[in-house]
Amino acid sequence: MTITPPALSVFETLESEVRSYCRGWPAVFDRAQGSYMYDEDGHTYLDFFSGAGALNYGHNNPVLKRALLDYIERDGVTHGLDMGTTAKRAFLESFQNTVLRPRDLPYKVMFPGPTGTNAVEAALKLARKVKGREAVVSFTNAFHGMSLGALAVTGNAFKRAGAGIPLVHGTPMPFDNYLDGQVPDFLWFERLLGDQGSGLNHPAAVIVETVQGEGGINVARPEWLRGLADLCRRRDMLLIVDDIQMGCGRTGAFFSFEEAGITPDIVTLSKSIGGYGLPMSLTLFRPELDLWEPGEHNGTFRGNNPAFVTATAALDTYWADGGMEKQTLARGEQVEAALRAICEEHTALGAEYRGRGLVWGLEFADKERAGRIAKRAFELGLLIETSGPEGEVVKLLPALTVSQEELDEGLRTLARAVRETA
Repeated sequence: MTITPPALSVFETLESEVRSYCRGWPAVFDRAQGSYMYDEDGHTYLDFFSGAGALNYGHNNPVLKRALLDYIERDGVTHGLDMGTTAKRAFLESFQNTVLRPRDLPYKVMFPGPTGTNAVEAALKLARKVKGREAVVSFTNAFHGMSLGALAVTGNAFKRAGAGIPLVHGTPMPFDNYLDGQVPDFLWFERLLGDQGSGLNHPAAVIVETVQGEGGINVARPEWLRGLADLCRRRDMLLIVDDIQMGCGRTGAFFSFEEAGITPDIVTLSKSIGGYGLPMSLTLFRPELDLWEPGEHNGTFRGNNPAFVTATAALDTYWADGGMEKQTLARGEQVEAALRAICEEHTALGAEYRGRGLVWGLEFADKERAGRIAKRAFELGLLIETSGPEGEVVKLLPALTVSQEELDEGLRTLARAVRETA
């Protein structure tokens, strides 16, 4: 497929230089359905990006679209702040019956502003309010959002620099295998906590991703997560799991921490919780932590009722039984086999792969290769992005609803892109 970059005049002359994805994918997209996107010139692209994880059920999922259109057609409430609405009630009831109760999770549900970073801000504020302490521990290569509180617990130097001011009250610790297994888990963390001369203020909380997406698809072992949960209990720190990208089934189970058998004190969800790509986020926490005063954390768009409608439809359609989890794990095995074959073909390039469910990363010794592979994949009609502190990892995020045939098509295209950039 030959793609002629369009004249992006209005984007180049009017839109801010901060734009990013459009630079790697120089096309003007017009339609999207399922796992495919179409540009205005008629080119077709297989989407292994899925709105950075916001489209777990694909583009314009017909079941979710029907629910949304019916709701709009009957003049259902669109904007409701935190007022009670039928759409919110239906979502809460479905979330409780389909997600929380079957997993014996006791959480209260908070609707912060509709972005992931706002859910994180709410989690950090609540942890500090509950514990009366300001310090929060995060991990190397973490990414938790672009607002100031979330940036303070984010590892990426480029993103942190955008704050323009000192980012305080956050302390990084080594993520699982950061030190290549040479140091026992949490040795440094435990030593600092136990030493009155360490300079580490007693943290209110620890925030962690079970799989670091933006950080390079770094997968925490279940035993490491269990050790972290135990450390938090022993040292009177709240455990916050940021499940914004890895939740809603991305790793197989609805929550990414289920495999480890832990119950975090606070959980953040966004991206695919709305189901259709509509902005929505949740901050979940144990009932005894619900110390908020009315309006103490609010936001004009925390009542996005169309998102409640599509979220409910997604839960009822895909999470009423165990089918979605089983399918995601099976598709993950398909991806793993293909990535293993790529790495075996390119041993001289130092190729490595890692992931869980339907989130995978492919890394090469040459840190610039991932960008070249993503560029070639786009030319071949496949949308993939890169991640990691230097963009050194090819990141795969296909929709959970992707078919075996579509997945195979994309993996063949990826293998060709690797081969043609070797």
